[in-house]
Amino acid sequence: MSSGQLRVMGIDPGLTRCGVGVVEGAVGRPLSMVHVDVLRTPADLDVARRLGLLAEGMEEAIARHRPEAVAIERVFSQHNVRTVMGTAQASGVAMAVAARCGIGVHLHTPSEVKAAVTGSGRADKAQVGQMVTRILRLPQAPKPADAADALAIAICHVWRGGAQQRIAEALAKVSR
Repeated sequence: MSSGQLRVMGIDPGLTRCGVGVVEGAVGRPLSMVHVDVLRTPADLDVARRLGLLAEGMEEAIARHRPEAVAIERVFSQHNVRTVMGTAQASGVAMAVAARCGIGVHLHTPSEVKAAVTGSGRADKAQVGQMVTRILRLPQAPKPADAADALAIAICHVWRGGAQQRIAEALAKVSR
């Protein structure tokens, strides 16, 4: 990778469908999609085995694509407690896998991701998919929505995390 480039794995956590997308780029430069997938687990397996399958899929993606950062959509309270539990468990697995691999973990709220990608924190899934397609210059929107969401999370981190990193570096230079 050239100087200033950042490779980020975005994860849209879910127990049944977990989006995993890898994006490479830098603030102010075109981004490119490196990888996108949706890890799926069967609902009839026990939760521990499902989480194990997610961990295996994430470990494989990290080993293959070597991201420098992992960005995960922050779990927020939903009306369905059962859904939020599975999402939180999948998110915890993603954090643990990244930590075991020595990769920094960054959390972004759904509204931060939507605002970064579409300009509106209230954008719907179709708008996010359309903008991911445009930003990454893809022939069509990634399907299902979990795939597009994972890429959106990675894009958000390249743009927001990259800018935050540059600010931190500049402040560090000034304080020396």
